[in-house]
Amino acid sequence: MNDDLKRIARRRARAKLGLYIHATAYVVVNAFLALAQSQATPQIHWSLWPLAGWGIGLAIHAAAVLLGNSGVRERMEAEELRKLESR
Repeated sequence: MNDDLKRIARRRARAKLGLYIHATAYVVVNAFLALAQSQATPQIHWSLWPLAGWGIGLAIHAAAVLLGNSGVRERMEAEELRKLESR
């Protein structure tokens, strides 16, 4: 197998694993915060703020990993290289 393909496959697998770890931490920590909030201050729903803020970060991380593996970046790089070479 080509060394470049191995390197790309390894990088993509690492990115997906990082996303899975991030999502797992998000679920575990926010479940704990929701439990703590429901026990300590059931009338104030403060745990929604970290849930929303971290959720935005997780969504951006997921978009970067999933769109990064779609080949969009490689096609854009190839297009830019073609434009530069045609000058």
